[in-house]
Amino acid sequence: MLFRRRLYVVFFTTALLFSQLENKPVQAQLSQFCQLPNFALKQKENLLASTLKGNKGAKQRYQQLLQQHARQLQECRRRNWPQIQAIWLRLYPCDARPGAIEQIMDRIVSKGYNKVYLETFYDGRVLLPSSNNPTVWPSVVRNKGKEKVDLLAQAIEKGQQRGLKVYAWMFTTNFGYTYSQLQNRQKAIARNGKSQTSLDVVSDGSQLFIDPYNLDAKRDYYRMVLEVMRRRPDGILFDYIRYPRQTGANSIATKVQDLWLYSEAAQKALFGRAENAKGLELIRRFLSKGYISAADIEQVDRTHPQEGEPMWQGRILSGEKSLLSASERQPLLQWELWQLSVAHAMQGIIDFATLASYPAKQQGIPAGVVFFPGGNARLGRGYDSRLQPWDRFPSSLEWHPMLYANCGTTNCIVKQAQRILNTAKAGTKVIPALAGDWGKRIRNRPSLESQMQALRPFAFKVKGVSHFAYSWQHPEHDRQRKSCPIR
Repeated sequence: MLFRRRLYVVFFTTALLFSQLENKPVQAQLSQFCQLPNFALKQKENLLASTLKGNKGAKQRYQQLLQQHARQLQECRRRNWPQIQAIWLRLYPCDARPGAIEQIMDRIVSKGYNKVYLETFYDGRVLLPSSNNPTVWPSVVRNKGKEKVDLLAQAIEKGQQRGLKVYAWMFTTNFGYTYSQLQNRQKAIARNGKSQTSLDVVSDGSQLFIDPYNLDAKRDYYRMVLEVMRRRPDGILFDYIRYPRQTGANSIATKVQDLWLYSEAAQKALFGRAENAKGLELIRRFLSKGYISAADIEQVDRTHPQEGEPMWQGRILSGEKSLLSASERQPLLQWELWQLSVAHAMQGIIDFATLASYPAKQQGIPAGVVFFPGGNARLGRGYDSRLQPWDRFPSSLEWHPMLYANCGTTNCIVKQAQRILNTAKAGTKVIPALAGDWGKRIRNRPSLESQMQALRPFAFKVKGVSHFAYSWQHPEHDRQRKSCPIR
């Protein structure tokens, strides 16, 4: 009898505890990484489920819990490094279902993140409602009956309600395959000297890079950025701000035909860098043939006898006629034309980033550039095929280097971080991106804890980090969200 009575007391106490956990917000203790215990997340999920069923009491308790966790997270991040901890997130049409975005944002908060980098333009699609999408790109959500669904606005609102700052993360010079299908935009597509577009050289066939000098491309992208900014994100990030990444021997650009300078606007802008007739003619010949000969130099000298040395932007000489022969001048002139061509390609990227970030600058909203540490590498007499001049990006933009080096340890990640920090000017906000998952290795990468610990010595310069990606941390949930019945 006594045993039964004790058993009853234990049962009643346990039931009461679970009832309290579900119905009354509990003050949960955060871990050293500002993460909530599993029971706190479960409590939010239960209250959210009840809220969606119309339970007003559950809705009130759910809102209280959201505010409590937001305050706890803010205080924890203020006291612990890094002060900014962000995660990269892609939404799908399935996330238009009631409660879907709330569930994602709740999980993000519970993992200790206080920022979300929300993929807003990717693979030639934009996260705008199809009923209000004035851009040339299709919307991510195109399901019948969901024309007014604005996932971008919803995600920003629901994230901010939980104390999160939500950035719009956008592909930049990679406009996506859909853009290639626009007949009136063919001149905007970047082309190299082998009559190729990026669709010909990137294996997945979906990456279409544009000529950053093309006016139509600039207008199209700028219009999209304005639409995104109307949703009032807390910031905006520009990814794929470069040229295509190629493989094998093509991964290094060693000759002018490897550069994406053969579309009309890029060529016109390059010719415009000539400062005299001799310079213009040699640029034309170099771009056309891939080299200049002594005979070319002699012919140009005869055609324009009144001019001194061939001149273009960046070339600093006396301007007087050289006493050297054409054969003696040829190696230097050819090398300088190669350097001019590379610089011109890179300047297009820098100018495009400046244009894209201007609306954010006007509104006083942070803007950042996402890049590979090796994207600007000089390799012998050649350059990394991406020609990503991140070292010349302005310090007014946030720098988000992708520290994705994979050597099985954190050593290569630390080296990448050191190179970035040694290059950045004083005042540049550097927020490295790490790839991985908590508590385990993934794809031969150390756990996020290990990577964070390796970057801890840079805490005086690095106040924030980001983690790629939500899909890596919740692969099963990501798979479920990619395909679902939408009602």
